[in-house]
Amino acid sequence: MQRSHTLIDILHISAVFAVGVSTASSIALAEKNNPTKPNIIVILADDLGWTDLACFGSDFYETPHLDAFAASGMKFTQNYSACTVCSPTRAALMTGKYPAKLHVTDWIPGQMPDNPKLLVPDWTKYLSHSEMTIAEVLRSAGYSTASIGKWHLGNQEYYPETHGFDLNIAGTDKPAPSTFFAPWKIATLSDGAKGDYLTDRLADEAIEYIEQHRDQPFFLYLPHFAVHTPIQGPVDLVEKYREKLQPHHRHRNVEYAAMVESLDIAVGRVLAKLRDLQLDDHTIVIFTSDNGGRITSRTTTNEPLRFGKASAYEGGVRVPMIIRWPEVTQAGSVSDTPVITMDLFPTVLDMARAIKPQSTLPNSALEIDGVSLTPLLRAAGNLAERDLYWHYPHHQHYQLGGTMPYAAIRSGNYKLIEFYNDRHVELYNLKDDIGEKNNLVESEPELTDRLRVRLHGWQSNIGAQMPTSNANYDSTKPEYNPAPAKN
Repeated sequence: MQRSHTLIDILHISAVFAVGVSTASSIALAEKNNPTKPNIIVILADDLGWTDLACFGSDFYETPHLDAFAASGMKFTQNYSACTVCSPTRAALMTGKYPAKLHVTDWIPGQMPDNPKLLVPDWTKYLSHSEMTIAEVLRSAGYSTASIGKWHLGNQEYYPETHGFDLNIAGTDKPAPSTFFAPWKIATLSDGAKGDYLTDRLADEAIEYIEQHRDQPFFLYLPHFAVHTPIQGPVDLVEKYREKLQPHHRHRNVEYAAMVESLDIAVGRVLAKLRDLQLDDHTIVIFTSDNGGRITSRTTTNEPLRFGKASAYEGGVRVPMIIRWPEVTQAGSVSDTPVITMDLFPTVLDMARAIKPQSTLPNSALEIDGVSLTPLLRAAGNLAERDLYWHYPHHQHYQLGGTMPYAAIRSGNYKLIEFYNDRHVELYNLKDDIGEKNNLVESEPELTDRLRVRLHGWQSNIGAQMPTSNANYDSTKPEYNPAPAKN
């Protein structure tokens, strides 16, 4: 398939992480300093909330393998997903760009209310082939590449194998499986025996891939379907949590608890295989989630964060992340620096090339928005101060705490949210008010205005698509039918 970027483009982009040297010498230096490229595994959970791991605060879910993994690497306490729903975050991870720049701004294909006051823009419902993905860059650098799990970035024309992956297992245009128990009827995954569990099967496929590619550098993207709906846990684990549940537990859904532990077991099996094959000392592993935890139907809770998946608040976008870079990250280290999905693209390229990192990338053919996190991972310094942004010109009324079209900026400890239905804004100091309960708009008018102007400037600079008025909106009727759920 014809690409807009050539191999020379890719190698040039790989080399922009070097400072003050030519492209050719940068690549040569990287190869000299690191003749054996590290393997890289990115594990992406689906809808896993900020407190859904024991090492991130759950008093009910058991996640011993991920807890041990966190104890061996770096835990990020202020890590953000690029969007409050899945597809935009996945596109951001693949490209290092803000979803608003890609115009992939909602879960695909999205959903509209019956009588919207605002109409959503003509957004892109696939990851364009004009974009260069992390898999394309790594494959051009000599890596074998595989995507095993959920894709959800367009129909078959845009599947992983058209975006730089040598192997696609289980990736389709679907947002979720119809069931976690075989037969799951996923077009790109053979069915297992009746009753086989999907999370286990993805671990099987990942382990087989690792075994087959142990002698060459590989990039494994492992986006699990768990813990997305349908909420179905393995029977034995469901019974375990039903017996464990006590009145004092904050997390209380036994089916969901079983799904979380099954995900933990699957991750543990992959990590164990790395140890068995003596690959763990040169395999970088990253674990994170695509958006905040789903709280509809009491699936989970993100407390002390406000609301969850699909909301404009912290519960919708603050998610766990753990990175282990052997012989680089300090075991049990913690970073409180605000970081975001797009940062993984330059971070992984930085790691793979072992080129001296720089805190931000220059404007290039890729127009990367993320920054390399290697200074944090090396404990060599902090990142340059920057603002983080979200742009969501869509509707999520069917989720608890779901929102009308909005945009947001986090600057330092402050977060400003602008809601477009009525243009009202909210301002919170996240350091003092992580639950976003105390709106500071009236007490901080100058800061409010300044951040609002900065948000609008960013939207203009990246070409963000804005919602528009609906000429057929009937103000005598409810916008949503049924009305949004309330907490």
